[in-house]
Amino acid sequence: MKRLDKLTTTDLSAWVQLAKIQAKQGQVADRIPQLAKVNPSWFAVHICYESGKTISFGDTAYIFPLMSVIKTFSLLYLLEHFGAETVFGWVGVEPSDAPFNSLEQLIADRGYPRNPMINSGAITLSDKLPGKNPSQRTLLFCQWLNQLAGCQLSLDEVMLASVRLTRSTTNEAIANYLTQTNHLENPQTALETYEQICCLSGRVEDLALLGKLLAYENGCLLSQNCRIVNAVMLTCGLYEASAEFTVRIGLPMKSGIGGGLIAIVPGEGAIACYSPGLDNIGNPVGAIAFVEALAQELQLSVFG
Repeated sequence: MKRLDKLTTTDLSAWVQLAKIQAKQGQVADRIPQLAKVNPSWFAVHICYESGKTISFGDTAYIFPLMSVIKTFSLLYLLEHFGAETVFGWVGVEPSDAPFNSLEQLIADRGYPRNPMINSGAITLSDKLPGKNPSQRTLLFCQWLNQLAGCQLSLDEVMLASVRLTRSTTNEAIANYLTQTNHLENPQTALETYEQICCLSGRVEDLALLGKLLAYENGCLLSQNCRIVNAVMLTCGLYEASAEFTVRIGLPMKSGIGGGLIAIVPGEGAIACYSPGLDNIGNPVGAIAFVEALAQELQLSVFG
């Protein structure tokens, strides 16, 4: 019997209640007006098993933008299209101890982004997505994910308008510096693509279906690419808190300021959560509390 299979709805209910209490310590992201409108007490979880079984709980009908969670899958997409050697010529795999939007670190690193999970790396990779303009790039990427994972992501135009209205000056500065150091061809195209892919939205079930792609071999993806993505998530997916949660939880995870969190249990399944209250690093408090409770109780850590 696999470890995830030991999960009961009673356990799930208890851990969701615990997570909701913890979530009150978080703050909803307010830089983007549309994100600031959400109810901070919402919580949803959806777990996909290798067997095809699923289990879900909470506010599962709510549609939210993946935001930085999408970075995981743009990395996967580019690895599949161009291979690891090419992709890691564009970005590194070094963990970062600076905030996810640090320009200072990028300058210290002379314009070579530390990893694909922070903004400099994700903006660089957005510049490399196949397609002639940002809209076509986003559409092709979205179609690829939906077809492969059987999910129903779509571009949230209202959210995108809100992101554009309050475009991050830090991201603009990052894009400009990447261009100066010859890491980007077109800063405007890269930024617009990045903003669009971050506004790809779905339900917590859609996020779990995406996670399944990384949880076990499916015949559609190169297993070595899935291993690479899981490794980068483990070391970089929760920004400068990644090392702490690798010790405490021991699962590849990726968060987004939209409140999404995906955790991969290799060989067993994927755990997706939605919890919009964030800590000061930008990780969803309730979602991490839930995954930590689950991982410790079921001994899910990849380190045994």
